[in-house]
Amino acid sequence: MSLIITDECINCDVCEPECPNEAISQGEEIYVIDPAKCTECVGHYDEPQCVQVCPVDCIPKDPDHVESEDVLWVKYEKLTGNARP
Repeated sequence: MSLIITDECINCDVCEPECPNEAISQGEEIYVIDPAKCTECVGHYDEPQCVQVCPVDCIPKDPDHVESEDVLWVKYEKLTGNARP
């Protein structure tokens, strides 16, 4: 499942540099996550780094982009060119 940034975002800029897939960018009003690039940090870290650093807890799972861990691994492999360990 991809993550999403809610309108509670305060544009603090801490999440964007933490994303290993460059899935986070500045939107028109708040930061946004590209679901095609978000792997919830699968393959990189044990937990989503943006969620870890967010001071307002505004990055939940996106119910519109439900994905299993296996699907997230496939996405990781396509984005990075690295095989699942």
